[in-house]
Amino acid sequence: MLDQGQKNDWFGSNVVLAFVLISAVCLIALIPWELIREHPIIDLRLLGRRQFGTCWPAMLGAGAVLISTTQMLPQILQSEFNYTALLAGLELSPGGLATLIMMPIVGRLVGFVQPKYLIMVGGSIVTLAMWYLTGLNGDISYGYAAFSRVILGLGLPLLFLPFTTASYDGIPPDKTNQVAALINVACNVGGSMGVALAQTTFAQRQQFHHSRLVEHISPPDLGCQQTIDALTRYFQDQGAIGKILQTQVDLLSCIDVFWTLGIIAAILVPLGFILRPIDLGAAPKGH
Repeated sequence: MLDQGQKNDWFGSNVVLAFVLISAVCLIALIPWELIREHPIIDLRLLGRRQFGTCWPAMLGAGAVLISTTQMLPQILQSEFNYTALLAGLELSPGGLATLIMMPIVGRLVGFVQPKYLIMVGGSIVTLAMWYLTGLNGDISYGYAAFSRVILGLGLPLLFLPFTTASYDGIPPDKTNQVAALINVACNVGGSMGVALAQTTFAQRQQFHHSRLVEHISPPDLGCQQTIDALTRYFQDQGAIGKILQTQVDLLSCIDVFWTLGIIAAILVPLGFILRPIDLGAAPKGH
């Protein structure tokens, strides 16, 4: 028999699952519904175009990296390095300043440099930022975290602006509003997906690293084992071993998250090769 708490958990889990299934069915049904309409609310046919069909999923990836890192870094700084919410938030500021400086520069560049080349450079810089964050350890400084955001802040404008510019190439004037809406949706949905992916990866890797690190706490040697047992009992009484273990687990899991995001960023680089050259003189100046 289930107690009341277990019943509540079971009921809550099944309600969530039911809504997930309903949402999935509605999303799948939306596709043929919109495709057969003469004047669809969302013109999914645009995704069949080479330029927009490449840019839209790329914006999902760029949004995922931007939002998930914005969420993960302050989280790890507060939980593992005991930073206040204010200090953890201020860590993002240098990256924001770098983005502020880069936006007008990239805005100028898209007027005479093909977006595909800017995208490849931007994807490489963002990948470098994620690789840099895989060096995370318990001894990093505040500057390390802030500098990682600076690198990211330099790379992201080289993705968002060129992808936006390239997405309008070949689009009829009466469809530009659809493109603008879908690009914004891609960025927002990608951010939500990125946070979900980061947190899921973080939780799963916590379980993996915890099971692996625990294996190394108990060497087979009897004398060593007796010594460790005595020390373990002492430190367990002090709550130290569990805290140290959890810190290492969290840091390793966070590194795995950044590796995952780095792979997503790296995938954006070859997407630049898919895009065809655009008429730079006709490139939209802003939407």
